[in-house]
Amino acid sequence: MTPSAPSTPSGSTLAFVESPVQLLNVLEWAYARTAQPPQLDGVPRQRGRRAAGGALPGPGSRPADAESPLRIVVLPPTDPMSRGQLRRMAALARDEGHEVRWQEARGSRFAPLKALAALAREVRAARTVVVGDPFSRYVQLLLTLVRAEELVVVDDGTATMEFMAQTARGERLVRWHRVGGGGLPGRVRELAYAPVSATARRRFTPAAGRGHRVEVFSSMPVTAHGGMTLRVNDFSWTRARFGPPRLTRGTDLVGTSLVETGVVDPDRYLDAVRALTLEHGATRYFAHRRESPEKLRTLSRATGLEIVRPDLPLELIARRGPVGRTIVSFPSTVVHTLPYALTGTGVTVAVCDVDPAWLTGSASPRARSFLAGVTETARDVRRLPAQAAPTAG
Repeated sequence: MTPSAPSTPSGSTLAFVESPVQLLNVLEWAYARTAQPPQLDGVPRQRGRRAAGGALPGPGSRPADAESPLRIVVLPPTDPMSRGQLRRMAALARDEGHEVRWQEARGSRFAPLKALAALAREVRAARTVVVGDPFSRYVQLLLTLVRAEELVVVDDGTATMEFMAQTARGERLVRWHRVGGGGLPGRVRELAYAPVSATARRRFTPAAGRGHRVEVFSSMPVTAHGGMTLRVNDFSWTRARFGPPRLTRGTDLVGTSLVETGVVDPDRYLDAVRALTLEHGATRYFAHRRESPEKLRTLSRATGLEIVRPDLPLELIARRGPVGRTIVSFPSTVVHTLPYALTGTGVTVAVCDVDPAWLTGSASPRARSFLAGVTETARDVRRLPAQAAPTAG
């Protein structure tokens, strides 16, 4: 992957991704254009979806009615786990016939500005722009250059739920787990950044009179508003390219970054994982890419679980198999995506509630209600009470 900047053809589609799951969802969006599913005002229930194995285009196929080729710009984070998954996802994207460009935008003081300058021409020329994280300050900065007729937002996990809620209320875009801080310097930075944030909010607001459309492509339980259109991501590409998986007799646990983001207390999390392991006979723990090696070593010693660090997003790993007949997760993206990716396979997805007592003192006021909402809106999953994973005594 090279940072070269070939000219962008008029009418092109340009996608920006910063994580492996964003790139996966861009591939799903590109694949869904072949079928042009109906636009909806909400995500329907997952039962009765088209089973894997139906008549679907083959690898590298281009939709007959596709308006333009897709060019994907990867803006990688600095952690090795994410970068490795992104490189493997980029290879899959190339296999599908898409052009991928690797653009460093972090790691040094001037890297963001250098990247912005390198991308400016392409951003201005694109007719359709696809983004994966509307909360990203770098993406919001890029949006100040966008002249595209259409802006598409694909899932970056459960953040889509908060994005839709905040835009519906006309609020400033703030991540659900973020808490105020930084003192006076932080407030000064927020003030200086305010015009960029305001421009991004306007870009995410459809304007029919100006020919500006906004589409959300999501697996989350969200509702379109204010002229936005919604297309359902049912992981058709994943089901067409991978599996069905071989099922094991055991139970797999899915890790979360709730500790790393300062939302859940580490000791309470360890107790919860230990309890779930004993109750469900779990044998493997699929680590989140942000979980620290120290935390994972502690979990392994305390529970005897085999720690698996996936080299691709979990939706692909599970669909490829082997995978347990039951997958247990805390409130996270996968309780909404795995039922789609694993439809028809016989796998049961279960979600364990987070007891409010597990939250840290520094967790945002929004954390409790947001996590409860992720669990309560999950479809076709088995609910597990928080009491199944008791708090530390």
